[in-house]
Amino acid sequence: MVGKIILGLLGAVLLVAAFIRLAPSNPETWHVAPDQEPHDFDGSYHEVRVITGAPMDVFDRLDTIARAWPRTKVLAGSVDEGLVTYITRTKYWGFPDYTTVQVALDADDNTVLSIHARLRFGRSDMGVNRARVQRWLKALDQALIEAG
Repeated sequence: MVGKIILGLLGAVLLVAAFIRLAPSNPETWHVAPDQEPHDFDGSYHEVRVITGAPMDVFDRLDTIARAWPRTKVLAGSVDEGLVTYITRTKYWGFPDYTTVQVALDADDNTVLSIHARLRFGRSDMGVNRARVQRWLKALDQALIEAG
């Protein structure tokens, strides 16, 4: 009896894990400009930053950083479009987090970088999205300094 319960629980855990890893990520749902999505829930982090530099140069550098990030790939968009959504999966369970980056010029021709990171499953990410975005931005700052 106890063996059947344990086996049933193990099966349920494996089904949930498979669902998390294999659930499709619909670009129509997740590839949305950062200013068009709500940002006020746990597991969501939004940052807007004005950066010195040409928009496409800034975005290209950030795109390189994001693509090199562990377990991260492009879900939709491109630097040329000015909007890219990345999907980053957690190491063990494979939970997907979506990070959408948009670059634009403001009225004064300043480069404005807008980043919105959010989770798909659960209610809180324990600060993971915020930490990832801040690390990306720190790496971007360093890359721009090195570029002179």
